[in-house]
Amino acid sequence: LSFNTSLWSRVCSPLSPPHCHPFAVIALTMVGHGGMFTFNKNDGYLEALVRGYRAGLLSQADYANLVQCDVLEDMKLHLAQTDYGDFLANEPSPLHTTTIAAKCLDRLVDEFNHVRIQAVQPLASFLDYISYGYMIDNVVLLITGTLHERDISELIDKCHPLGFFKSMATLSVAHNVAELYNNVLIDTPLAPYIQGCLSEEDLDEMNIEIIRNTLYKAYLEDFFKYCEEMGGETAMIMGEILKFEADRRAINITINSFGTELSKDDREKLYPNFGHLYPEGIARLAKTDDADAVREILAAYPTYRDVLTDSADKSLEDCFFEHEVKLNKAAFETQFGYGIFYAYIKLREQEIRNIVWIAECISQQMKTKINQFIPIF
Repeated sequence: LSFNTSLWSRVCSPLSPPHCHPFAVIALTMVGHGGMFTFNKNDGYLEALVRGYRAGLLSQADYANLVQCDVLEDMKLHLAQTDYGDFLANEPSPLHTTTIAAKCLDRLVDEFNHVRIQAVQPLASFLDYISYGYMIDNVVLLITGTLHERDISELIDKCHPLGFFKSMATLSVAHNVAELYNNVLIDTPLAPYIQGCLSEEDLDEMNIEIIRNTLYKAYLEDFFKYCEEMGGETAMIMGEILKFEADRRAINITINSFGTELSKDDREKLYPNFGHLYPEGIARLAKTDDADAVREILAAYPTYRDVLTDSADKSLEDCFFEHEVKLNKAAFETQFGYGIFYAYIKLREQEIRNIVWIAECISQQMKTKINQFIPIF
């Protein structure tokens, strides 16, 4: 493949800005990150693989069959006719909801690891960033357990498998928070966030949810910066998704802080410094005192105004989940970007939540609420 160099020089010359020539727009898109010339060479196969995974998500017909089930054994039979296959074949009766949830999660982890092990840079780093969020939850769990003198081996069994890190094997040497900080946490991929935001004393003294949100703030800001630097479709798709995630965390932090000892100044420090609400909406959230005021603030933003409109008979959390599904589905409408890798993980997680919800309604004989899940397609 070759270019007419004289045409290329005219198109890209200072006297002919790229935005003034349609060929320049196409050409620069093709050679930049996520362009046609470079993306398929390293990432085309994995993109196609994830699109295939996405095609295997449960359809409306599958959900219609699942909600008709009377016992969990019926669910097992219906799921066997989908892409889940016979993943429950070796499970003894009676089947439990926790077993279904665990097996669904195992399938997701296997798919993620299959993609991760074949990825090259920069996709490998992008996938690592996805796992950092689960690592934060695992680290918070370990800190909580250590503070309460729980057995480390029991804690590891409860950790999310997508958030495992190499130094977990050395956790048995940590008998208190100081040893956990100095011998384990500083050797994890989260070390830059931990060292930049928390000290050894903070782990002993700070509320565990403040530690979680402090780490998530640093993580989201770093992930957003990384995606912006990549540019192309990755920056566009992930920018929208991460801005929404930053806003959601800010809203949840605000609502959950009402009636607690957390001051407004300390609350504001936990908000990510980007998002659709940043900076004006964030400044107003930091000063609010009740949920009605939060809704008033969100009503000024078209995206969240629509979310609130649908929240009359739903929880705000469910409305956020629905909007998240919408954003993640949109990621698959584009090509030559890494957004679909993140979006697939989140869509599959929502599907697992749906399956578990249906299973719980069946096992508890609450069929009147069985349709209160978040549809994907």
